[in-house]
Amino acid sequence: MPKLRDASVEAHRTTVESTMADVAAFLQDALGQKLVAYMAGVADAKAVGRWASGERSPRAETERRLRDAQYIFRLLVTKESPYTVRAWFVGLNPQLDDESPAAAIREGRTRDAVVAAKAFLAGG
Repeated sequence: MPKLRDASVEAHRTTVESTMADVAAFLQDALGQKLVAYMAGVADAKAVGRWASGERSPRAETERRLRDAQYIFRLLVTKESPYTVRAWFVGLNPQLDDESPAAAIREGRTRDAVVAAKAFLAGG
C-alpha cells in the first residue's frame, strides 16, 4: 500500500485534474446515481447522468461536494476494495458520531469525512 501522504497527494492530483464530467461519471460508476445525488444535495438522481455526459454542469457548491467525494473515494481505494469503500460511504461511522460519510459530505462537513477516511485507512 502506498503511504497515506502519497495516496492523499495522488488522490488530490487526480481530483483536481479531472473535468466535472469525469468526476460525475467516476462517482456514478463507483457509487451509483442515487448515492451521488444524495451527497450532492440534489433531488433528481438523473442530474448525475447529465453531469457525467457533460450535458449540464452542477452549481459550484455541488461541484465541490462531488470533487470532495471523489477525493475521498480515490484515497480509500488505495487500500480497500471498491465494494468496501462504497459500504464505508453509506455506513454509520464512529468518527462521525455514527453518521454516514455520505451525510457528512451532503452537509458540507467534508473535512470531518476526510479525517474519518484517514482514520479508517490507519485502522481506526
